[in-house]
Amino acid sequence: MEIKRPANNYYEQVNKGFLLGVKKGWGSFLWVLKILLPVSFLTALLEWSEWIYKIDFLFQPLMSWISLPPLAALPLLVGIISGIYGGIGAMVVLPFTKDQMTLMAIFMMICHSLIQEGMIQGKSGLHPLKAILFRTGAAVITVMVVAFFLDPTSPAPYTPGNTATFSLPFWVFLRNWFLSNLYLTLKIFGIILSILVFLEILKVLGWIRQVVKIFSPFLRLFGLSQGTGILWITGAFFGLIYGAAVIVEEIKGGHLAKEEVEKLHLSIGINHSFIEDPILFMALGLNFFWLFIPRLLAAVLVVRIFSFGKFISQKLFQTYSP
Repeated sequence: MEIKRPANNYYEQVNKGFLLGVKKGWGSFLWVLKILLPVSFLTALLEWSEWIYKIDFLFQPLMSWISLPPLAALPLLVGIISGIYGGIGAMVVLPFTKDQMTLMAIFMMICHSLIQEGMIQGKSGLHPLKAILFRTGAAVITVMVVAFFLDPTSPAPYTPGNTATFSLPFWVFLRNWFLSNLYLTLKIFGIILSILVFLEILKVLGWIRQVVKIFSPFLRLFGLSQGTGILWITGAFFGLIYGAAVIVEEIKGGHLAKEEVEKLHLSIGINHSFIEDPILFMALGLNFFWLFIPRLLAAVLVVRIFSFGKFISQKLFQTYSP
């Protein structure tokens, strides 16, 4: 006589969560590629053509506001368009003091890859223009405040280096772009898949609340609700690209109100990849404190100001509405 053994609900739930995570991960990966690859190619093409190096004068008036020399416009512009790695590459070959590099690092960590990340945030709950304006404003104000505590006006020593730009043949440029983006897309796929599989397993096992409770003090500090816990962790640790893909899945499920999504985006827009990005600049000998604390405080204040503005506008609407 055959004895039927009861099904192991635990492993069934884990398998269910795994399959759901793979399905959502693949869909989110394709969604990210549709945005990332065209914008990445256009940005790389602008840099290859050297066109972006001819418009840095537009940013030079801003340099005096943030206590930086006009030469700083080029690395900041490259960072705004192509990302932190490009900004660092332009910064290290030019003569800057450590205090000037610190201010530039703070600016670039808050305000980089605005075209790509602005579009991604636009597709996942926050208007691109709002995302860009808040991040740019936060970068400028944060640097202006930090400049009071540093000495960015001291003359920089001469740093030897070849700052000339040499245009590669187009086919070499195309090959380099393809190879670099192949690595990037594989990395994106692995991270998105891992996050969504992990998230779905936590959901089916009912463990999601326990994980969020651990980070509740941080969420309250940032002015966010517990419902944004996993999404904040994703964006803060892994970056906007990966965070946005997960946020889209949560929005589809209707788990978050529009205001919560906006506050989440403002927070992780200013303070994302908060481990990887500072480490890149620490390798240049910059101070740990200035790379971590000002950006964190900026994220807290922006969300608080946004929430206060929403509260005031609602009160005014209730007061004057018929």
